[in-house]
Amino acid sequence: MAKIYNVAILKGDGIGPEVTNSTIKVLNALLEKTDFKIKYEYGEAGFYCIEKYGTNLPEQTISLLRRTDACLKGPMTTPQTPGAPVSAAVQIRKMFDLFANVRPCRSFPNVEALKPNIDLIVVRENTEGMYSGIEYELSPEVGIALRIITRKASLKVVEYAFKLASKRKKHLTIVHKGNILRITAKIFKDAVKSLEPKYPEVKVDEAHIDAMAMQLIKKPESFDVIVTTNLFGDVISDEAAQVTGSLGLAAGANIGYNYGMFEPVHGSAPKYTGKNIVNPIATIMAAALMLDYLGEMKAAIKIENAVINVLNEGKVRTKDLGGSSTTSEISEEISKKIRSL
Repeated sequence: MAKIYNVAILKGDGIGPEVTNSTIKVLNALLEKTDFKIKYEYGEAGFYCIEKYGTNLPEQTISLLRRTDACLKGPMTTPQTPGAPVSAAVQIRKMFDLFANVRPCRSFPNVEALKPNIDLIVVRENTEGMYSGIEYELSPEVGIALRIITRKASLKVVEYAFKLASKRKKHLTIVHKGNILRITAKIFKDAVKSLEPKYPEVKVDEAHIDAMAMQLIKKPESFDVIVTTNLFGDVISDEAAQVTGSLGLAAGANIGYNYGMFEPVHGSAPKYTGKNIVNPIATIMAAALMLDYLGEMKAAIKIENAVINVLNEGKVRTKDLGGSSTTSEISEEISKKIRSL
Protein backbone atom coordinates (compact mmCIF):
# COMPACT_ATOMS: atom_id res chain seq x y z
CA MET A 1 0.00 0.00 0.00
CA ALA A 2 1.40 3.38 -1.05
CA LYS A 3 2.46 5.73 1.72
CA ILE A 4 0.37 8.89 1.86
CA TYR A 5 1.70 12.23 3.12
CA ASN A 6 -0.74 14.91 4.23
CA VAL A 7 0.64 18.28 3.12
CA ALA A 8 -0.86 21.65 3.97
CA ILE A 9 -0.88 24.12 1.07
CA LEU A 10 -1.04 27.84 1.93
CA LYS A 11 -0.99 29.78 -1.34
CA GLY A 12 -0.52 33.19 0.25
CA ASP A 13 -0.76 36.65 -1.30
CA GLY A 14 0.21 38.35 -4.54
CA ILE A 15 2.08 35.93 -6.78
CA GLY A 16 1.72 33.20 -4.16
CA PRO A 17 -1.14 31.33 -5.85
CA GLU A 18 0.69 31.36 -9.21
CA VAL A 19 3.99 29.95 -7.95
CA THR A 20 2.19 27.50 -5.67
CA ASN A 21 -0.05 26.20 -8.46
CA SER A 22 3.03 25.79 -10.65
CA THR A 23 4.68 23.76 -7.92
CA ILE A 24 1.62 21.53 -7.51
CA LYS A 25 1.82 20.88 -11.26
CA VAL A 26 5.43 19.74 -10.87
CA LEU A 27 4.62 17.61 -7.83
CA ASN A 28 1.76 15.94 -9.70
CA ALA A 29 4.12 15.08 -12.55
CA LEU A 30 6.49 13.55 -10.00
CA LEU A 31 3.72 11.57 -8.30
CA GLU A 32 2.98 9.80 -11.58
CA LYS A 33 6.26 7.95 -11.08
CA THR A 34 6.52 7.44 -7.31
CA ASP A 35 5.41 4.77 -4.88
CA PHE A 36 4.04 7.34 -2.44
CA LYS A 37 1.15 9.79 -2.63
CA ILE A 38 0.53 13.33 -1.39
CA LYS A 39 -2.83 14.47 -0.11
CA TYR A 40 -3.06 18.25 -0.47
CA GLU A 41 -4.99 20.09 2.22
CA TYR A 42 -5.59 23.71 1.28
CA GLY A 43 -5.76 26.41 3.94
CA GLU A 44 -6.08 30.17 4.10
CA ALA A 45 -3.34 32.43 5.45
CA GLY A 46 -1.89 35.80 4.54
CA PHE A 47 -2.75 39.46 4.36
CA TYR A 48 -5.99 38.83 2.46
CA CYS A 49 -7.34 36.94 5.47
CA ILE A 50 -7.20 39.92 7.83
CA GLU A 51 -10.32 41.60 6.49
CA LYS A 52 -12.17 38.28 6.40
CA TYR A 53 -11.08 36.76 9.73
CA GLY A 54 -9.37 39.58 11.64
CA THR A 55 -6.10 37.66 11.47
CA ASN A 56 -3.63 36.47 8.84
CA LEU A 57 -3.55 32.98 10.39
CA PRO A 58 -7.11 31.76 11.09
CA GLU A 59 -7.78 29.09 13.72
CA GLN A 60 -9.04 26.63 11.11
CA THR A 61 -5.70 26.93 9.32
CA ILE A 62 -3.80 26.25 12.53
CA SER A 63 -5.93 23.13 13.01
CA LEU A 64 -5.15 22.07 9.44
CA LEU A 65 -1.41 22.47 10.04
CA ARG A 66 -1.60 20.37 13.19
CA ARG A 67 -3.03 17.37 11.32
CA THR A 68 -0.56 17.44 8.41
CA ASP A 69 2.99 16.16 7.99
CA ALA A 70 4.43 19.33 6.47
CA CYS A 71 3.42 22.66 4.95
CA LEU A 72 4.19 24.17 1.55
CA LYS A 73 3.69 27.91 1.92
CA GLY A 74 3.53 30.58 -0.74
CA PRO A 75 4.82 34.13 -0.15
CA MET A 76 2.66 36.34 2.04
CA THR A 77 2.36 40.08 2.55
CA THR A 78 3.03 41.17 6.13
CA PRO A 79 1.27 44.34 7.37
CA GLN A 80 3.71 46.95 8.67
CA THR A 81 1.41 49.11 10.78
CA PRO A 82 1.86 48.91 14.58
CA GLY A 83 -0.68 46.62 16.20
CA ALA A 84 -1.32 44.62 13.03
CA PRO A 85 -0.88 40.82 13.12
CA VAL A 86 2.73 39.71 12.95
CA SER A 87 3.97 37.70 9.98
CA ALA A 88 2.04 34.46 9.46
CA ALA A 89 5.37 32.70 8.87
CA VAL A 90 6.76 33.96 12.18
CA GLN A 91 3.61 32.78 13.98
CA ILE A 92 3.89 29.31 12.46
CA ARG A 93 7.60 29.09 13.24
CA LYS A 94 7.01 29.88 16.91
CA MET A 95 3.83 27.81 17.21
CA PHE A 96 5.51 24.64 15.92
CA ASP A 97 9.00 25.47 17.24
CA LEU A 98 10.52 25.45 13.77
CA PHE A 99 13.85 26.53 15.20
CA ALA A 100 16.02 26.09 12.10
CA ASN A 101 15.57 28.21 8.99
CA VAL A 102 17.63 26.47 6.31
CA ARG A 103 18.46 28.26 3.07
CA PRO A 104 20.65 26.48 0.50
CA CYS A 105 22.48 28.84 -1.86
CA ARG A 106 24.27 27.38 -4.88
CA SER A 107 25.37 28.29 -8.37
CA PHE A 108 23.08 27.02 -11.13
CA PRO A 109 23.96 26.43 -14.81
CA ASN A 110 23.32 29.36 -17.15
CA VAL A 111 22.54 31.64 -14.21
CA GLU A 112 24.76 34.65 -13.70
CA ALA A 113 26.28 34.12 -10.23
CA LEU A 114 29.29 35.92 -8.78
CA LYS A 115 31.23 32.65 -8.77
CA PRO A 116 30.55 29.36 -10.60
CA ASN A 117 31.24 27.11 -7.61
CA ILE A 118 29.10 28.45 -4.75
CA ASP A 119 27.49 25.80 -2.57
CA LEU A 120 26.63 26.99 0.93
CA ILE A 121 23.76 26.79 3.39
CA VAL A 122 22.69 29.50 5.82
CA VAL A 123 21.13 28.09 9.00
CA ARG A 124 19.30 30.80 10.90
CA GLU A 125 17.79 30.62 14.38
CA ASN A 126 14.10 31.00 13.69
CA THR A 127 12.15 31.67 16.88
CA GLU A 128 13.70 34.54 18.83
CA GLY A 129 16.37 37.24 18.41
CA MET A 130 15.15 40.52 16.96
CA TYR A 131 12.10 38.65 15.66
CA SER A 132 10.81 38.14 19.18
CA GLY A 133 8.28 40.83 18.24
CA ILE A 134 8.61 42.55 21.60
CA GLU A 135 8.67 46.30 21.02
CA TYR A 136 7.70 49.27 23.15
CA GLU A 137 7.28 52.99 22.64
CA LEU A 138 8.75 54.30 25.86
CA SER A 139 7.67 57.84 25.10
CA PRO A 140 6.70 59.73 21.94
CA GLU A 141 9.33 59.07 19.27
CA VAL A 142 11.38 56.78 21.55
CA GLY A 143 11.03 53.06 20.83
CA ILE A 144 12.78 49.93 22.03
CA ALA A 145 12.89 46.42 20.54
CA LEU A 146 14.20 43.40 22.44
CA ARG A 147 16.77 40.97 21.01
CA ILE A 148 16.16 37.78 22.95
CA ILE A 149 18.85 35.10 22.78
CA THR A 150 18.58 31.97 24.93
CA ARG A 151 20.97 29.08 25.37
CA LYS A 152 18.12 26.60 24.84
CA ALA A 153 17.17 27.94 21.40
CA SER A 154 20.80 28.50 20.42
CA LEU A 155 21.75 24.90 21.22
CA LYS A 156 18.95 23.52 19.03
CA VAL A 157 19.86 25.47 15.93
CA VAL A 158 23.61 25.06 16.43
CA GLU A 159 23.24 21.28 16.80
CA TYR A 160 21.25 21.21 13.55
CA ALA A 161 24.02 23.19 11.83
CA PHE A 162 26.75 20.89 13.15
CA LYS A 163 24.91 17.80 11.93
CA LEU A 164 24.45 19.40 8.51
CA ALA A 165 28.10 20.42 8.26
CA SER A 166 29.24 16.92 9.25
CA LYS A 167 27.37 15.53 6.22
CA ARG A 168 28.81 18.12 3.83
CA LYS A 169 32.26 19.76 3.69
CA LYS A 170 32.74 19.68 7.47
CA HIS A 171 33.08 23.43 7.81
CA LEU A 172 30.90 25.58 10.07
CA THR A 173 31.02 29.38 10.30
CA ILE A 174 29.31 31.17 13.16
CA VAL A 175 28.22 34.75 12.46
CA HIS A 176 27.63 37.24 15.28
CA LYS A 177 28.39 40.78 16.47
CA GLY A 178 30.16 39.91 19.68
CA ASN A 179 32.21 43.11 19.83
CA ILE A 180 29.01 45.16 20.26
CA LEU A 181 26.25 42.79 21.45
CA ARG A 182 28.51 41.18 24.01
CA ILE A 183 26.02 39.39 26.25
CA THR A 184 23.61 37.97 23.67
CA ALA A 185 26.37 37.08 21.22
CA LYS A 186 28.31 35.30 23.97
CA ILE A 187 25.29 33.10 24.75
CA PHE A 188 25.11 32.10 21.08
CA LYS A 189 28.86 31.56 20.76
CA ASP A 190 28.99 29.52 23.96
CA ALA A 191 26.37 27.17 22.49
CA VAL A 192 28.73 26.53 19.58
CA LYS A 193 31.73 25.98 21.87
CA SER A 194 29.80 23.52 24.04
CA LEU A 195 28.98 21.34 21.02
CA GLU A 196 32.37 21.48 19.28
CA PRO A 197 33.78 18.43 21.13
CA LYS A 198 30.80 16.37 19.91
CA TYR A 199 31.72 17.08 16.27
CA PRO A 200 35.55 16.98 16.13
CA GLU A 201 35.50 16.42 12.38
CA VAL A 202 33.90 19.86 11.77
CA LYS A 203 36.17 22.88 11.42
CA VAL A 204 34.62 25.90 13.16
CA ASP A 205 35.41 29.53 12.48
CA GLU A 206 33.57 32.78 13.11
CA ALA A 207 32.93 36.18 11.56
CA HIS A 208 31.26 39.42 12.54
CA ILE A 209 28.08 40.11 10.58
CA ASP A 210 29.51 43.15 8.80
CA ALA A 211 32.60 41.20 7.73
CA MET A 212 30.42 38.30 6.58
CA ALA A 213 28.35 40.64 4.41
CA MET A 214 31.60 41.59 2.67
CA GLN A 215 33.05 38.06 2.49
CA LEU A 216 29.88 36.68 0.84
CA ILE A 217 30.62 39.04 -2.04
CA LYS A 218 34.39 38.55 -2.04
CA LYS A 219 34.70 34.77 -1.63
CA PRO A 220 31.33 33.00 -1.31
CA GLU A 221 32.83 29.73 -2.55
CA SER A 222 34.86 29.42 0.67
CA PHE A 223 31.83 28.81 2.90
CA ASP A 224 29.93 25.61 3.66
CA VAL A 225 27.40 25.92 6.52
CA ILE A 226 26.83 29.30 8.15
CA VAL A 227 24.89 29.50 11.42
CA THR A 228 23.65 32.71 12.98
CA THR A 229 20.88 34.47 14.85
CA ASN A 230 17.51 35.43 13.40
CA LEU A 231 17.94 38.92 11.95
CA PHE A 232 21.53 38.39 10.78
CA GLY A 233 20.47 35.17 9.08
CA ASP A 234 17.55 36.84 7.36
CA VAL A 235 19.86 39.46 5.84
CA ILE A 236 22.79 37.29 4.76
CA SER A 237 20.62 34.48 3.38
CA ASP A 238 18.96 36.97 1.01
CA GLU A 239 22.39 38.34 0.12
CA ALA A 240 23.70 34.83 -0.54
CA ALA A 241 20.68 34.07 -2.71
CA GLN A 242 21.36 37.11 -4.88
CA VAL A 243 25.07 36.28 -5.03
CA THR A 244 24.10 32.96 -6.61
CA GLY A 245 21.99 34.67 -9.25
CA SER A 246 18.38 35.35 -8.31
CA LEU A 247 15.95 35.31 -5.43
CA GLY A 248 13.66 33.54 -7.89
CA LEU A 249 15.75 30.39 -7.35
CA ALA A 250 16.05 30.53 -3.56
CA ALA A 251 14.05 28.17 -1.37
CA GLY A 252 13.84 28.00 2.40
CA ALA A 253 13.01 25.30 4.93
CA ASN A 254 11.70 25.89 8.45
CA ILE A 255 12.40 22.76 10.44
CA GLY A 256 11.63 21.61 13.97
CA TYR A 257 11.65 18.26 15.70
CA ASN A 258 8.07 17.43 14.68
CA TYR A 259 7.10 19.63 11.72
CA GLY A 260 8.45 21.44 8.69
CA MET A 261 7.29 24.43 6.64
CA PHE A 262 8.77 25.10 3.20
CA GLU A 263 8.60 28.32 1.20
CA PRO A 264 10.27 30.50 -1.42
CA VAL A 265 12.59 33.17 -0.03
CA HIS A 266 11.13 35.98 -2.16
CA GLY A 267 8.13 38.11 -1.26
CA SER A 268 4.60 38.29 -2.61
CA ALA A 269 5.45 40.89 -5.32
CA PRO A 270 1.87 42.22 -5.67
CA LYS A 271 2.70 44.31 -8.75
CA TYR A 272 3.24 41.09 -10.71
CA THR A 273 0.06 39.37 -9.53
CA GLY A 274 -1.80 37.55 -12.29
CA LYS A 275 0.74 38.43 -15.01
CA ASN A 276 2.16 34.89 -15.34
CA ILE A 277 5.72 36.20 -15.56
CA VAL A 278 7.38 35.36 -12.25
CA ASN A 279 9.86 32.57 -11.65
CA PRO A 280 8.31 29.59 -9.79
CA ILE A 281 11.60 27.73 -9.30
CA ALA A 282 12.10 28.93 -5.70
CA THR A 283 8.77 27.38 -4.68
CA ILE A 284 9.48 24.25 -6.73
CA MET A 285 12.83 23.87 -4.98
CA ALA A 286 11.04 24.41 -1.64
CA ALA A 287 8.89 21.39 -2.53
CA ALA A 288 12.10 19.42 -3.12
CA LEU A 289 13.31 20.42 0.35
CA MET A 290 9.95 19.26 1.73
CA LEU A 291 10.28 15.85 0.08
CA ASP A 292 13.78 15.48 1.50
CA TYR A 293 12.41 16.34 4.96
CA LEU A 294 9.69 13.69 4.54
CA GLY A 295 12.35 11.11 3.76
CA GLU A 296 11.73 10.94 0.01
CA MET A 297 15.26 11.88 -1.01
CA LYS A 298 15.13 10.22 -4.45
CA ALA A 299 12.02 12.21 -5.33
CA ALA A 300 13.64 15.43 -4.11
CA ILE A 301 16.69 14.75 -6.30
CA LYS A 302 14.42 14.19 -9.33
CA ILE A 303 12.96 17.67 -8.92
CA GLU A 304 16.41 19.21 -8.47
CA ASN A 305 17.75 17.40 -11.55
CA ALA A 306 14.76 18.48 -13.64
CA VAL A 307 15.31 22.12 -12.63
CA ILE A 308 19.04 21.89 -13.39
CA ASN A 309 18.34 20.30 -16.79
CA VAL A 310 15.93 23.08 -17.74
CA LEU A 311 18.38 25.77 -16.63
CA ASN A 312 21.25 24.01 -18.37
CA GLU A 313 19.37 23.95 -21.68
CA GLY A 314 18.59 27.64 -21.28
CA LYS A 315 15.62 27.56 -23.67
CA VAL A 316 12.90 28.29 -21.14
CA ARG A 317 13.87 31.18 -18.87
CA THR A 318 11.80 33.72 -16.96
CA LYS A 319 12.56 37.43 -17.01
CA ASP A 320 14.73 37.40 -13.88
CA LEU A 321 17.01 34.90 -15.63
CA GLY A 322 17.27 36.96 -18.81
CA GLY A 323 14.49 35.26 -20.75
CA SER A 324 10.86 35.89 -21.65
CA SER A 325 9.15 32.62 -20.68
CA THR A 326 6.05 32.60 -18.51
CA THR A 327 5.48 31.03 -15.11
CA SER A 328 3.36 28.35 -16.75
CA GLU A 329 5.92 27.58 -19.43
CA ILE A 330 8.79 26.98 -17.05
CA SER A 331 6.72 24.81 -14.69
CA GLU A 332 5.48 22.79 -17.66
CA GLU A 333 9.05 22.33 -18.92
CA ILE A 334 10.22 21.14 -15.51
CA SER A 335 7.26 18.75 -15.37
CA LYS A 336 8.22 17.32 -18.76
CA LYS A 337 11.78 16.76 -17.58
CA ILE A 338 10.54 14.92 -14.49
CA ARG A 339 8.42 12.60 -16.65
CA SER A 340 11.44 11.84 -18.82
CA LEU A 341 13.87 11.11 -15.94
